[in-house]
Amino acid sequence: MGRQDSLQGSLPLLVLTILSRRGPMHGYGITSIIETMSDVLRIEEGSLYPALHRMEEEAWIKARWTTTRNKRRARIYEITSAGKRQLEAEESRWRAVTAAVSHVLKHA
Repeated sequence: MGRQDSLQGSLPLLVLTILSRRGPMHGYGITSIIETMSDVLRIEEGSLYPALHRMEEEAWIKARWTTTRNKRRARIYEITSAGKRQLEAEESRWRAVTAAVSHVLKHA
């Protein structure tokens, strides 16, 4: 199976889950975890950073600038209380969608 460019609405779920479980991190770290753990999904910068910006506007995450050990500036993202509530909603939606798809696959 080829790597998938489109996450079809699951990117907020993945980002919020990673930030909730792993703590604050920069965009490249989030992308690396998703790609390494899935072996199938690929996150393009053109998808990730607009999604992070939208999640920040919704107050699901907050961001701050920091300087790395390499003296580079990096934006660090962290889940908020509103983001934790949204994560619960996203997980519920994901379970409902995957259950529905599974049902159709089994009974079609």
